[in-house]
Amino acid sequence: MKFADRAPRIGEWAIAVGNPFGLGGTVTAGIVSATGRDIGHGAADYIQVDAPINRGNSGGPTFDADGNVLGVNTAIFSPSGGSVGIGFDIPAATAKSVIAQLKDKGHVTRGWLGVQIQPVTSEVADAMGLKQVSGALVDEAQANGPAAKAGLKSGDVIVAVDGQPIRDSREVAQKIGAKSPGASVQLEVMRDGKSETFTVALGEMGNQQRAQADTGRQERSARLGLSLAPSSDNDGVTVTAVDPSGPAAERGLKAGDVIMSVGGKAVANPRDVQNEIAQSRQAGKHSVLMRVKSGESVHYVALPLATG
Repeated sequence: MKFADRAPRIGEWAIAVGNPFGLGGTVTAGIVSATGRDIGHGAADYIQVDAPINRGNSGGPTFDADGNVLGVNTAIFSPSGGSVGIGFDIPAATAKSVIAQLKDKGHVTRGWLGVQIQPVTSEVADAMGLKQVSGALVDEAQANGPAAKAGLKSGDVIVAVDGQPIRDSREVAQKIGAKSPGASVQLEVMRDGKSETFTVALGEMGNQQRAQADTGRQERSARLGLSLAPSSDNDGVTVTAVDPSGPAAERGLKAGDVIMSVGGKAVANPRDVQNEIAQSRQAGKHSVLMRVKSGESVHYVALPLATG
């Protein structure tokens, strides 16, 4: 059998072959219901089909009307355990790439950018003055990683990969993961309201590192529902308590987190945080962007600014 050399079209025939419940070769038919599905497993853009797929079908092919394999049966959505007409296939292009690497190397390698990223929400876009709610916000560029060596830094927003606009952080991960280590990619980045382009030589998927948080003299930011204290290592401001009904708690902040910057400016004490919040409010912004270290990860949080 040959893999399809084109992307499937929504509404075209899908013919699934497998071994449901150990019955032996079984063929079912339906259509392609959707493409680009994220089911929370791996970086593939899964194809959704309504050809009945049940347990035991995984690994079997799904064909198009020309007899080419458009995908590999992988998963179903089923409250009952049986088919409800929602099945998912790994796309042919992904399967071909994996098979080729397994034949050549015996294992699969993926491109590595060396960044922590998160989606650009409407609040993040407002806090950063972005015109569009799309792209991937760089929380942190890992030291000596490919992105950091190319000049990317925290606060950058990746808006295109190799000239193709990207919707969110998941799409960045998919595009980078589909490339081989050593490949060069061009990233279009929004930095301080201006577009810049960086060429990055991808590495191979690596490991993560480090974390820490401390407490000290406390000060309260009532409008955000936070109690703050200077960090003992002068690396930000420590969150010592969070009002469970306040906006900070709603955005996931918790005691022990360290606020490293507010509105793009580094903070060293609670007064710095208050001053940057006041400036953001005076500038007419509805939310303020904070860079927060929580455990071993660094990410951005957009907190709404109360008025009055």
